[in-house]
Formats: sequence, structure tokens, C-alpha cells
Amino acid sequence: MKTTIKWIDNIMMVGESDSGHAVVMDGPEKLGGKNLGIRPMEMLLLGMGGCMIVDVISTLKKMREKVQDCYAEITAKRADKHPKVFTKIHIHFVIKGNLNEQKVAKAVSLSTDKYCSASIMLGKTAIVTHNFEIHE
Repeated sequence: MKTTIKWIDNIMMVGESDSGHAVVMDGPEKLGGKNLGIRPMEMLLLGMGGCMIVDVISTLKKMREKVQDCYAEITAKRADKHPKVFTKIHIHFVIKGNLNEQKVAKAVSLSTDKYCSASIMLGKTAIVTHNFEIHE
């Protein structure tokens, strides 16, 4: 895997993935940015959430569960001093469908504890917790 990040101006950059997709990253005006893109640390949380949703959905499909919709809300806290690593991360899944609660719990736990590389890496500095709710 390879990525390229190009500095544009002040603290704005464009990151490009190996697959050819690009994203603008920027900071708030108080740090010299123009607030025109996502913050790099937010990208870490989005990557973790995306990784976990892929795991949860694919695991539930293997369990023959019919998921109609899924989204995740992530809240996080960072250390006050440098390096301002994440210290607490909570991911809340909202999954829609006529689903078996035990299977959903298993899929979420497997993602957190075994399959999601991002969650496991971030778990080295942060307490990562999760929960879910099912909407029929």
C-alpha cells in the first residue's frame, strides 16, 4: 500500500491513495488553515469506522443475516499534551434489519478484537469501546 500527500498551502494538503482516490485535508483558521477539508486525525477515526463497518457487514452476511442499513458514530478524546494521541474511542453502530442480536454482538466483537487493523492499532494508545443498536 502506498499513499502520497501533497502540501498545497498553509496547512492544506491533498492525500491520494494507491487506488487513485484523493481527499483534501486542512485545519482550522486558528492554526493557519482555511477549514476546506477534513482534519488528518479525523481521517484516522473515519478509517477505523469504515474498516469496522466492512467487517461487521461481511460477518453478518456470512451468518446469513439480512442487513438493510448500517452506520457508525464515533466519539473520541485526545491527550491534552503532545503527542495528542487518542486516549478514548467509542464506536456506536446502528444496524437496520430483522437481525439476531447475538449475531450482531459477535460480528461487532470480532471486528474490534480480531479483524479491524485500525481499531487494534488505535487500541494500543486508546481505550476502544463499542456498542450497537438494532432498528427493525
